[in-house]
Amino acid sequence: MSYKAFINIKQLLQVEKGTPKLKVSGTEMNTLPLINNAYLVTHHDIIVDFGEMIDFQNNNYDIIDCSGKIISPTWYDSHTHIVYAGNREQEFVDRINGLSYEEIANNGGGILNSAKKLQNTSEDDLYQQSAKRLEEVIALGTGGVEIKSGYGLTVEAELKMLRVIKRLKENYPLPIKATFLGAHAVPQQFKNNKQGYLDLICNQMLPKIAEENLAEYIDIFCETGYFSVADTEQILVAGKKHNLTPKIHVNQFTSIGGIQKGIEHNALTVDHLEILSDEDLEALKKSETMPVALPSCSYFLSIPYTPARAIIDNGLALALATDYNPGSTPSGNMNFVVSTACIKMKMTPEEAINAATINGAYAMGISDTHGSIAKNKKANFIITKPINSYNVIPYAFGTNNIECVYINGEPTT
Repeated sequence: MSYKAFINIKQLLQVEKGTPKLKVSGTEMNTLPLINNAYLVTHHDIIVDFGEMIDFQNNNYDIIDCSGKIISPTWYDSHTHIVYAGNREQEFVDRINGLSYEEIANNGGGILNSAKKLQNTSEDDLYQQSAKRLEEVIALGTGGVEIKSGYGLTVEAELKMLRVIKRLKENYPLPIKATFLGAHAVPQQFKNNKQGYLDLICNQMLPKIAEENLAEYIDIFCETGYFSVADTEQILVAGKKHNLTPKIHVNQFTSIGGIQKGIEHNALTVDHLEILSDEDLEALKKSETMPVALPSCSYFLSIPYTPARAIIDNGLALALATDYNPGSTPSGNMNFVVSTACIKMKMTPEEAINAATINGAYAMGISDTHGSIAKNKKANFIITKPINSYNVIPYAFGTNNIECVYINGEPTT
Protein backbone atom coordinates (compact mmCIF):
# COMPACT_ATOMS: atom_id res chain seq x y z
CA MET A 1 0.00 0.00 0.00
CA SER A 2 1.34 3.44 -0.87
CA TYR A 3 -0.04 5.05 2.31
CA LYS A 4 2.17 4.64 5.38
CA ALA A 5 1.31 5.79 8.88
CA PHE A 6 4.06 6.30 11.45
CA ILE A 7 2.36 6.23 14.86
CA ASN A 8 3.18 6.77 18.53
CA ILE A 9 6.06 9.08 17.58
CA LYS A 10 7.59 10.39 20.80
CA GLN A 11 8.44 13.75 19.20
CA LEU A 12 7.74 14.84 15.62
CA LEU A 13 10.15 17.71 14.90
CA GLN A 14 10.11 20.70 12.58
CA VAL A 15 6.36 20.61 11.91
CA GLU A 16 4.71 23.38 9.91
CA LYS A 17 0.92 23.61 9.78
CA GLY A 18 0.56 26.93 7.98
CA THR A 19 2.41 28.19 4.95
CA PRO A 20 5.86 26.61 5.16
CA LYS A 21 8.82 28.93 5.73
CA LEU A 22 11.79 28.97 3.39
CA LYS A 23 14.25 29.62 6.24
CA VAL A 24 14.38 30.76 9.87
CA SER A 25 16.49 33.63 11.20
CA GLY A 26 17.60 35.24 14.46
CA THR A 27 15.55 34.41 17.55
CA GLU A 28 13.22 32.28 15.43
CA MET A 29 16.05 29.78 15.08
CA ASN A 30 15.72 28.94 18.78
CA THR A 31 12.19 27.61 18.26
CA LEU A 32 11.76 24.05 17.03
CA PRO A 33 8.06 23.37 16.37
CA LEU A 34 7.15 19.85 17.45
CA ILE A 35 4.30 17.53 18.37
CA ASN A 36 4.60 15.09 21.27
CA ASN A 37 2.96 11.67 20.86
CA ALA A 38 2.39 12.23 17.16
CA TYR A 39 1.56 10.47 13.92
CA LEU A 40 2.78 11.06 10.35
CA VAL A 41 1.15 9.81 7.13
CA THR A 42 2.93 9.59 3.78
CA HIS A 43 1.65 8.73 0.30
CA HIS A 44 4.32 7.61 -2.15
CA ASP A 45 7.01 10.32 -1.74
CA ILE A 46 4.87 13.04 -0.13
CA ILE A 47 3.81 13.95 3.43
CA VAL A 48 0.00 14.05 3.46
CA ASP A 49 -0.93 14.33 7.14
CA PHE A 50 0.42 14.58 10.68
CA GLY A 51 -0.82 15.50 14.13
CA GLU A 52 -1.42 14.25 17.65
CA MET A 53 -2.11 10.55 18.17
CA ILE A 54 -5.42 11.36 19.82
CA ASP A 55 -6.62 12.55 16.40
CA PHE A 56 -5.23 9.65 14.37
CA GLN A 57 -7.65 7.65 12.24
CA ASN A 58 -6.41 4.43 10.67
CA ASN A 59 -7.72 4.27 7.11
CA ASN A 60 -6.20 0.87 6.46
CA TYR A 61 -2.69 2.32 6.25
CA ASP A 62 0.55 0.38 6.48
CA ILE A 63 1.49 0.98 10.13
CA ILE A 64 4.99 1.65 11.44
CA ASP A 65 5.10 1.89 15.24
CA CYS A 66 7.60 4.53 16.42
CA SER A 67 7.09 4.21 20.18
CA GLY A 68 9.90 5.95 22.06
CA LYS A 69 11.41 7.29 18.84
CA ILE A 70 11.78 10.75 17.32
CA ILE A 71 11.14 11.71 13.71
CA SER A 72 12.96 14.69 12.23
CA PRO A 73 13.46 15.92 8.68
CA THR A 74 16.67 14.55 7.22
CA TRP A 75 19.77 16.70 7.27
CA TYR A 76 20.49 18.86 4.23
CA ASP A 77 24.21 19.17 3.60
CA SER A 78 24.69 22.22 1.38
CA HIS A 79 28.50 22.15 1.12
CA THR A 80 30.45 19.01 0.23
CA HIS A 81 33.32 17.90 -1.99
CA ILE A 82 32.60 14.17 -1.78
CA VAL A 83 33.57 13.46 -5.40
CA TYR A 84 37.32 13.01 -4.94
CA ALA A 85 40.00 10.37 -5.50
CA GLY A 86 41.95 8.61 -2.77
CA ASN A 87 42.64 10.49 0.45
CA ARG A 88 45.22 12.74 2.10
CA GLU A 89 45.97 10.95 5.35
CA GLN A 90 49.68 11.80 5.10
CA GLU A 91 48.82 15.51 5.34
CA PHE A 92 46.88 14.70 8.51
CA VAL A 93 50.10 13.32 9.97
CA ASP A 94 52.08 16.30 8.64
CA ARG A 95 49.77 18.68 10.49
CA ILE A 96 50.20 16.71 13.71
CA ASN A 97 53.95 17.09 13.20
CA GLY A 98 53.63 20.86 13.01
CA LEU A 99 53.12 21.85 9.38
CA SER A 100 50.37 24.39 8.69
CA TYR A 101 47.64 24.07 6.04
CA GLU A 102 49.47 26.75 4.01
CA GLU A 103 52.88 25.01 4.36
CA ILE A 104 51.41 21.71 3.19
CA ALA A 105 49.86 23.47 0.18
CA ASN A 106 53.17 25.17 -0.64
CA ASN A 107 54.89 21.75 -0.58
CA GLY A 108 52.58 20.43 -3.31
CA GLY A 109 49.94 19.07 -0.95
CA GLY A 110 46.45 20.35 -0.37
CA ILE A 111 44.05 20.89 -3.25
CA LEU A 112 46.77 20.37 -5.87
CA ASN A 113 47.54 16.94 -4.38
CA SER A 114 43.87 15.93 -4.70
CA ALA A 115 43.76 17.32 -8.24
CA LYS A 116 46.72 15.20 -9.33
CA LYS A 117 45.11 12.04 -7.91
CA LEU A 118 41.76 12.82 -9.53
CA GLN A 119 43.27 13.56 -12.94
CA ASN A 120 44.80 10.07 -12.87
CA THR A 121 41.59 8.32 -11.80
CA SER A 122 39.06 6.98 -14.31
CA GLU A 123 35.51 8.30 -14.30
CA ASP A 124 34.11 4.89 -13.33
CA ASP A 125 36.56 4.51 -10.43
CA LEU A 126 35.79 8.04 -9.28
CA TYR A 127 32.07 7.28 -9.44
CA GLN A 128 32.43 4.11 -7.36
CA GLN A 129 34.47 5.89 -4.65
CA SER A 130 31.98 8.75 -4.51
CA ALA A 131 28.88 6.53 -4.52
CA LYS A 132 30.22 4.68 -1.48
CA ARG A 133 30.65 7.99 0.39
CA LEU A 134 27.18 9.12 -0.64
CA GLU A 135 25.62 5.91 0.68
CA GLU A 136 27.47 6.38 3.98
CA VAL A 137 26.14 9.92 4.51
CA ILE A 138 22.59 8.88 3.61
CA ALA A 139 22.78 6.20 6.32
CA LEU A 140 23.85 8.97 8.73
CA GLY A 141 20.68 10.94 8.01
CA THR A 142 21.53 13.17 5.06
CA GLY A 143 18.55 13.50 2.73
CA GLY A 144 19.93 16.11 0.33
CA VAL A 145 23.45 17.07 -0.65
CA GLU A 146 25.31 19.67 -2.68
CA ILE A 147 28.52 18.44 -4.33
CA LYS A 148 31.26 20.66 -5.74
CA SER A 149 33.84 20.08 -8.41
CA GLY A 150 37.23 21.72 -7.92
CA TYR A 151 39.65 18.80 -7.63
CA GLY A 152 40.08 18.61 -11.39
CA LEU A 153 41.61 21.98 -12.31
CA THR A 154 41.80 21.00 -16.00
CA VAL A 155 38.96 21.14 -18.53
CA GLU A 156 38.80 17.34 -18.79
CA ALA A 157 39.05 16.61 -15.06
CA GLU A 158 36.49 19.24 -14.01
CA LEU A 159 34.04 17.86 -16.57
CA LYS A 160 34.79 14.34 -15.27
CA MET A 161 33.87 15.39 -11.74
CA LEU A 162 30.64 17.06 -12.83
CA ARG A 163 29.66 14.02 -14.94
CA VAL A 164 30.16 11.83 -11.87
CA ILE A 165 27.87 14.14 -9.88
CA LYS A 166 25.31 13.86 -12.68
CA ARG A 167 25.50 10.04 -12.52
CA LEU A 168 24.96 10.17 -8.75
CA LYS A 169 21.87 12.34 -9.35
CA GLU A 170 20.53 9.80 -11.80
CA ASN A 171 21.16 6.77 -9.59
CA TYR A 172 20.19 7.98 -6.09
CA PRO A 173 16.77 9.27 -5.01
CA LEU A 174 17.80 12.21 -2.84
CA PRO A 175 18.14 15.77 -4.20
CA ILE A 176 21.72 16.41 -5.33
CA LYS A 177 22.90 19.85 -6.45
CA ALA A 178 26.03 20.29 -8.55
CA THR A 179 28.37 23.25 -8.08
CA PHE A 180 31.20 24.15 -10.47
CA LEU A 181 34.26 25.14 -8.40
CA GLY A 182 36.93 25.37 -11.05
CA ALA A 183 38.40 28.32 -9.17
CA HIS A 184 39.38 26.20 -6.16
CA ALA A 185 43.14 26.71 -6.56
CA VAL A 186 45.56 27.82 -9.28
CA PRO A 187 47.05 24.74 -11.01
CA GLN A 188 50.83 24.34 -11.06
CA GLN A 189 51.07 25.03 -14.80
CA PHE A 190 49.39 28.41 -14.25
CA LYS A 191 51.40 29.26 -11.12
CA ASN A 192 52.66 32.53 -12.64
CA ASN A 193 49.61 33.14 -14.82
CA LYS A 194 46.47 33.13 -12.67
CA GLN A 195 44.59 35.21 -15.24
CA GLY A 196 45.35 32.57 -17.84
CA TYR A 197 43.62 29.98 -15.63
CA LEU A 198 40.65 32.27 -15.03
CA ASP A 199 40.38 32.70 -18.81
CA LEU A 200 40.43 28.90 -19.19
CA ILE A 201 37.52 28.64 -16.73
CA CYS A 202 35.49 31.36 -18.44
CA ASN A 203 36.22 30.54 -22.07
CA GLN A 204 36.51 26.76 -22.12
CA MET A 205 35.11 25.13 -18.96
CA LEU A 206 31.93 27.15 -18.53
CA PRO A 207 30.63 26.77 -22.13
CA LYS A 208 31.09 22.98 -21.99
CA ILE A 209 29.45 22.74 -18.56
CA ALA A 210 26.49 24.74 -19.84
CA GLU A 211 26.28 22.64 -23.01
CA GLU A 212 25.98 19.42 -20.97
CA ASN A 213 23.87 21.06 -18.22
CA LEU A 214 26.27 19.82 -15.56
CA ALA A 215 25.86 22.43 -12.78
CA GLU A 216 23.35 24.67 -11.04
CA TYR A 217 25.81 26.76 -9.03
CA ILE A 218 29.20 28.41 -9.45
CA ASP A 219 31.73 28.79 -6.63
CA ILE A 220 35.18 30.28 -6.04
CA PHE A 221 37.65 30.12 -3.15
CA CYS A 222 37.84 33.86 -2.41
CA GLU A 223 40.75 33.98 0.02
CA THR A 224 44.19 35.53 0.49
CA GLY A 225 46.68 33.43 -1.47
CA TYR A 226 43.98 31.87 -3.66
CA PHE A 227 41.56 34.15 -5.53
CA SER A 228 40.94 37.85 -4.96
CA VAL A 229 37.70 39.80 -4.80
CA ALA A 230 38.39 40.99 -8.37
CA ASP A 231 38.83 37.34 -9.45
CA THR A 232 35.56 36.53 -7.71
CA GLU A 233 33.77 39.27 -9.64
CA GLN A 234 35.09 37.87 -12.91
CA ILE A 235 34.02 34.29 -12.15
CA LEU A 236 30.56 35.17 -10.82
CA VAL A 237 29.81 37.38 -13.83
CA ALA A 238 30.95 34.62 -16.19
CA GLY A 239 28.85 32.06 -14.33
CA LYS A 240 25.74 34.21 -14.53
CA LYS A 241 26.06 34.31 -18.33
CA HIS A 242 25.53 30.54 -18.17
CA ASN A 243 22.68 30.79 -15.62
CA LEU A 244 24.78 29.55 -12.69
CA THR A 245 23.83 30.94 -9.27
CA PRO A 246 26.76 32.01 -7.03
CA LYS A 247 27.77 30.15 -3.85
CA ILE A 248 31.21 31.13 -2.57
CA HIS A 249 33.94 29.98 -0.18
CA VAL A 250 34.88 33.09 1.77
CA ASN A 251 36.39 34.38 5.05
CA GLN A 252 38.02 31.06 6.00
CA PHE A 253 41.28 32.73 7.03
CA THR A 254 40.88 36.45 6.23
CA SER A 255 38.13 39.01 5.61
CA ILE A 256 38.89 40.73 2.30
CA GLY A 257 35.47 41.84 1.03
CA GLY A 258 34.35 38.59 -0.53
CA ILE A 259 31.08 38.47 1.40
CA GLN A 260 30.09 41.87 0.03
CA LYS A 261 30.96 40.75 -3.51
CA GLY A 262 28.87 37.60 -3.11
CA ILE A 263 25.91 39.62 -1.84
CA GLU A 264 26.29 42.07 -4.72
CA HIS A 265 25.80 39.12 -7.08
CA ASN A 266 22.88 37.65 -5.09
CA ALA A 267 24.83 34.62 -3.93
CA LEU A 268 22.59 31.94 -2.46
CA THR A 269 25.19 31.24 0.24
CA VAL A 270 28.50 32.45 1.62
CA ASP A 271 30.36 29.56 3.23
CA HIS A 272 33.03 29.16 5.94
CA LEU A 273 32.98 32.62 7.68
CA GLU A 274 35.42 31.59 10.39
CA ILE A 275 36.64 35.19 10.30
CA LEU A 276 33.79 37.73 10.34
CA SER A 277 33.95 41.51 10.71
CA ASP A 278 31.23 43.94 11.79
CA GLU A 279 31.13 45.17 8.19
CA ASP A 280 30.51 41.62 6.99
CA LEU A 281 27.60 41.24 9.43
CA GLU A 282 26.06 44.53 8.35
CA ALA A 283 26.27 43.52 4.70
CA LEU A 284 24.57 40.17 5.42
CA LYS A 285 21.71 41.93 7.24
CA LYS A 286 20.78 43.67 3.99
CA SER A 287 20.63 40.47 1.93
CA GLU A 288 18.84 37.16 1.51
CA THR A 289 22.20 35.35 1.25
CA MET A 290 22.50 32.43 3.69
CA PRO A 291 25.64 32.22 5.86
CA VAL A 292 26.89 28.62 6.06
CA ALA A 293 29.13 27.36 8.88
CA LEU A 294 31.37 24.29 8.57
CA PRO A 295 32.28 23.38 12.15
CA SER A 296 33.90 20.01 11.45
CA CYS A 297 36.42 21.81 9.23
CA SER A 298 37.34 24.06 12.17
CA TYR A 299 37.57 20.96 14.37
CA PHE A 300 39.86 19.09 11.98
CA LEU A 301 42.16 22.03 11.15
CA SER A 302 42.12 23.56 14.67
CA ILE A 303 41.11 26.94 13.26
CA PRO A 304 38.48 29.33 14.71
CA TYR A 305 34.82 28.38 14.53
CA THR A 306 32.30 30.48 12.65
CA PRO A 307 30.89 33.00 15.22
CA ALA A 308 27.37 31.57 15.24
CA ARG A 309 26.25 33.66 18.21
CA ALA A 310 27.18 36.91 16.48
CA ILE A 311 25.37 35.81 13.31
CA ILE A 312 22.16 34.63 15.00
CA ASP A 313 22.08 37.40 17.62
CA ASN A 314 22.22 39.92 14.78
CA GLY A 315 18.96 38.51 13.46
CA LEU A 316 20.51 36.48 10.67
CA ALA A 317 19.89 32.94 9.48
CA LEU A 318 22.60 30.28 9.62
CA ALA A 319 22.97 26.90 7.94
CA LEU A 320 25.29 24.06 8.92
CA ALA A 321 27.12 21.77 6.48
CA THR A 322 29.97 19.27 6.58
CA ASP A 323 32.50 20.50 3.98
CA TYR A 324 33.18 16.77 3.43
CA ASN A 325 36.52 16.63 1.57
CA PRO A 326 39.81 14.72 1.73
CA GLY A 327 42.01 17.51 3.08
CA SER A 328 40.24 19.55 5.74
CA THR A 329 37.10 17.55 6.63
CA PRO A 330 37.20 13.83 5.84
CA SER A 331 33.74 13.30 7.33
CA GLY A 332 30.22 13.69 6.02
CA ASN A 333 28.56 13.08 9.39
CA MET A 334 25.94 15.80 9.89
CA ASN A 335 25.16 14.45 13.38
CA PHE A 336 28.71 15.36 14.40
CA VAL A 337 28.29 18.78 12.77
CA VAL A 338 25.13 19.43 14.81
CA SER A 339 26.89 18.32 18.01
CA THR A 340 29.98 20.41 17.30
CA ALA A 341 27.86 23.47 16.59
CA CYS A 342 26.31 23.11 20.05
CA ILE A 343 29.54 22.30 21.88
CA LYS A 344 31.97 24.70 20.18
CA MET A 345 29.77 27.41 18.65
CA LYS A 346 27.31 27.69 21.57
CA MET A 347 24.28 27.05 19.40
CA THR A 348 21.25 25.60 21.15
CA PRO A 349 20.01 22.20 19.96
CA GLU A 350 17.02 23.97 18.43
CA GLU A 351 19.24 26.38 16.50
CA ALA A 352 21.52 23.61 15.30
CA ILE A 353 18.66 21.38 14.13
CA ASN A 354 17.05 24.32 12.31
CA ALA A 355 20.41 25.14 10.72
CA ALA A 356 20.85 21.55 9.50
CA THR A 357 17.29 21.00 8.24
CA ILE A 358 15.20 23.93 6.95
CA ASN A 359 18.14 26.33 6.57
CA GLY A 360 20.30 23.61 5.03
CA ALA A 361 17.53 23.00 2.49
CA TYR A 362 17.39 26.76 1.79
CA ALA A 363 21.15 26.74 1.20
CA MET A 364 20.53 24.07 -1.46
CA GLY A 365 17.66 26.02 -3.01
CA ILE A 366 15.07 23.35 -2.13
CA SER A 367 13.38 24.52 1.09
CA ASP A 368 10.06 24.89 -0.75
CA THR A 369 9.92 21.09 -1.02
CA HIS A 370 12.30 19.81 1.69
CA GLY A 371 13.57 20.59 5.18
CA SER A 372 10.46 20.43 7.36
CA ILE A 373 7.46 18.24 8.13
CA ALA A 374 4.68 19.91 6.16
CA LYS A 375 1.86 18.69 3.94
CA ASN A 376 2.91 18.23 0.32
CA LYS A 377 6.62 18.37 1.15
CA LYS A 378 8.84 15.41 0.30
CA ALA A 379 8.83 12.54 2.79
CA ASN A 380 12.53 12.69 3.68
CA PHE A 381 12.99 12.05 7.39
CA ILE A 382 15.02 10.35 10.08
CA ILE A 383 13.63 7.90 12.64
CA THR A 384 15.84 7.73 15.71
CA LYS A 385 16.38 4.84 18.04
CA PRO A 386 14.43 5.19 21.32
CA ILE A 387 15.86 8.31 23.01
CA ASN A 388 14.73 10.70 25.74
CA SER A 389 14.45 13.83 23.61
CA TYR A 390 15.98 15.54 20.59
CA ASN A 391 18.65 17.02 22.90
CA VAL A 392 20.26 13.57 22.89
CA ILE A 393 21.18 14.00 19.20
CA PRO A 394 23.86 16.67 19.87
CA TYR A 395 24.54 15.48 23.44
CA ALA A 396 25.57 11.91 22.57
CA PHE A 397 28.10 13.06 19.96
CA GLY A 398 29.81 9.69 19.60
CA THR A 399 26.68 7.57 19.30
CA ASN A 400 24.72 6.89 16.12
CA ASN A 401 21.12 7.33 17.30
CA ILE A 402 19.60 6.94 13.84
CA GLU A 403 17.57 3.78 13.33
CA CYS A 404 16.22 4.40 9.84
CA VAL A 405 16.30 7.02 7.09
CA TYR A 406 13.40 7.52 4.67
CA ILE A 407 13.96 9.20 1.30
CA ASN A 408 10.90 9.92 -0.86
CA GLY A 409 8.78 7.89 1.55
CA GLU A 410 10.90 4.74 1.32
CA PRO A 411 13.45 3.32 3.78
CA THR A 412 17.01 3.48 2.47
CA THR A 413 18.14 0.24 4.12
